[in-house]
Amino acid sequence: MSALGKVLMAWQFENRENRGFFARDRSVSSDEEVAGTITIRVVDLFYAFIASALVHQGVIPCSPISPTTGITVQAVEFYRIARQRNPHFSIQAYVKTMCDLQGVQFRAYLSRQFSIAYDVYLQMLTNINSLVHAAIGRNDPDWRLKHACPACTYTLTNELPLKFRMLYTKDGNDSLKRVLKQRIGDSDMDSDNTTALSQRSCELPTTQFVGGDRYLSRDFIDSFVGDSPVDMLADDNEDNPCAGRWKNMKDEKTSKMWGVFDESGIFMAVCRHGFSLVIADMVQSGEQAKYPLAVVSKLLDAFGKDLGGGYDIGCRFKTTLSRSVLGHHVRELNHTSLVGAFHGHAHQRLCQLNHLATYVDGLGLEDLEGCERTFLKSNALASSVRYASIFHWRQAIANYFQHNNDYEIYANLSTFLYNNYKQALRIITDSQESLPRLMRELSIEDESVFDAWLAEERAYLTSLSQEPTNETLQMEYWQKLVNLSGSKQDLDTATAAWTVATPNTVQFGAREVALTNKIETARRHAIENHEKDLKVVQELEMKLGVTRRWVPEDQEWRDAGRLVANRKFQRSLDQLESLVVARIFELSKMNQAGTGYKLCKHISKALQVRSAAIRTALDKYNTAARALSPPRPALSWEEVVEYAFLADFDLLCDARQDISQRPWSTPSGRLTMDTHFKMRRACEEVQRLNIEIRRLATYLHDKNRYLIECEKQLQTLHPGLAHQVALHRKIRARFSGHHYHRLHEISTLEGFTGSITPGESIEQGPGASATSPTVCIPSQLVSDGPRIDQGGEDNELEDLEEEENAEADGEEHARILEGIVQVTFDV
Repeated sequence: MSALGKVLMAWQFENRENRGFFARDRSVSSDEEVAGTITIRVVDLFYAFIASALVHQGVIPCSPISPTTGITVQAVEFYRIARQRNPHFSIQAYVKTMCDLQGVQFRAYLSRQFSIAYDVYLQMLTNINSLVHAAIGRNDPDWRLKHACPACTYTLTNELPLKFRMLYTKDGNDSLKRVLKQRIGDSDMDSDNTTALSQRSCELPTTQFVGGDRYLSRDFIDSFVGDSPVDMLADDNEDNPCAGRWKNMKDEKTSKMWGVFDESGIFMAVCRHGFSLVIADMVQSGEQAKYPLAVVSKLLDAFGKDLGGGYDIGCRFKTTLSRSVLGHHVRELNHTSLVGAFHGHAHQRLCQLNHLATYVDGLGLEDLEGCERTFLKSNALASSVRYASIFHWRQAIANYFQHNNDYEIYANLSTFLYNNYKQALRIITDSQESLPRLMRELSIEDESVFDAWLAEERAYLTSLSQEPTNETLQMEYWQKLVNLSGSKQDLDTATAAWTVATPNTVQFGAREVALTNKIETARRHAIENHEKDLKVVQELEMKLGVTRRWVPEDQEWRDAGRLVANRKFQRSLDQLESLVVARIFELSKMNQAGTGYKLCKHISKALQVRSAAIRTALDKYNTAARALSPPRPALSWEEVVEYAFLADFDLLCDARQDISQRPWSTPSGRLTMDTHFKMRRACEEVQRLNIEIRRLATYLHDKNRYLIECEKQLQTLHPGLAHQVALHRKIRARFSGHHYHRLHEISTLEGFTGSITPGESIEQGPGASATSPTVCIPSQLVSDGPRIDQGGEDNELEDLEEEENAEADGEEHARILEGIVQVTFDV
């Protein structure tokens, strides 16, 4: 395979003058292009194998020994590009398209032949990419991961310290499932027998593998299983008050699909700008703890300290992480678990105060929902890989995310920075106008009071996370007294149930005997129930130290009864909250781009059912609210359906004390507090963006200069490899003009406080863009035999010099522009 890669590299170099994908030799007539099929014997001067000789002519054989069919490199490359732009585009559809264009009948074996050629081509590209990175000094196994995002990883000297060195988000997705191909007769086996699932596959073992560091190996992931796997979504109320709200990926919910799917999805991490970092297969399981643990371990090894990781159940994962084998490592490197802004609004208010993006210092305006946006696009790949082999499944996913990084996320990076800067400046401007007015209305002089409010609310909700033990015993004692009173009435009724008989009316038939036995049995049961309730009451009196049994006239009885009524109110409120949260999520999904008509109809029907359930829960809530002393205001249907977020529900859950007059619980107070924290987050976003913008400007300058210098050095050593370096450089260089334009627009924003002048990178190791390159020829290319024709070398050197001059002019213009902007600010 390495030999084929070298031959493809030579062919690409010899055809480098063909500008554009559809360039062709117009001297060939149309009659000569399609002249039938002939069988030929290929004789090549330098290549001993027929496969290498065919690749040298731009044809990829479908067999390594005696090929009868070959696919041109242009045809395979066209499909590769089209597939990345449209993940629905399958090999079969493409082969059928070619058959239609050629006027021949489609046959299934043609798809198989094209698939073989496509696999060979991708493997050759992978080998060439490895040679390029080895030549320019970037063959470290984690080089891609450590330099995945210029704005996150290209650190400069003299930067202001950030609380979070890097922000990323991680999550699982079950759309990219892969069907388990079972042997005949296995489909009737018990699907609950998960231990035998791995032995059911009818797929033949393969030596094919997907290279690179994007995929975490299964052995590495399984190393975090331990003696007993941890269920990320276990209902552990002590450590995870939000556990009951996340049920979609619990093992008992997903175990039924293991008999159908071998891989139940993927678990991945992306940086805040959307670059994919690592991917893990979820193999015949739900979203277990081993997947995020493996991801965090890999990222900590690659990036070090001060990472902030978002996760939809980050509150639960924080506890799991601290108890795992990574606990000491995580604390040592100051890793922080966070909750995304969208999912955070379904968490309890106490959890939001500790984890929600709005209240976390140093987070800026980042919502930590990048995985949701990533999955929204990658779900298009699901239909074409559902029945693929494990190799082709991984191959398609890895190639998709690599293409997405280079051609989508990187292309939009400067636009991301520009839009976020505009958003942050707009929030700051609006807040500076509205916040002083709101503070005057509440007679607030110092903004530090908002931190005190937040701490007071946190302390208040923390005190409510568990009922006081004494109050719990009092409520239980009150309930048992009520039960004892009821059983005493039953006993009195049973004791009074006598049958009056006289000598004239007495009868000893079967009916009278049965009636007597029934009365005696009821009396015996009443005595037993009364004695049982009496024993429980006596035990509680010993625990509470009650010297005289409570009666309804006592103040203690009335207080305990009020506590029981409050508990019913809280439980009714919790049920209503869960239903409304589900309704909000369903409405957001219904309006989401990419939601099909059938799914919209399904959601619409679910909403109708949900609305009826909400009405029932609302009636129960209002009944419980009226039973309080004093009664709580009732909620109307119109108020409930207009809720956008449900954080305020937790403020209603306490009936022991009235908090309605506390400033942080009033609508105006909460509006003022949220406005303050949004402005604070916007200021943090500006600070982070100033750093990321200069990183991008420096990266554009350093990387282009570094790769151009590598090309120059390789021109005399290995022209073919130099051409591959040029192709590698142009993947991202094509977007440089757009990035420079966006940087210019950012610098002209009113309120811009950063700099677009390139700085100095702190990285000085091998392959670093800020250093002077020293290329080397990989050992695989040292004995290539005949020297590749170097015609046109002078022209390429001239092109490189022109590009270098244009780059220098662009930097000079940027400096002049920044000087003008700075003068404008000074004036």
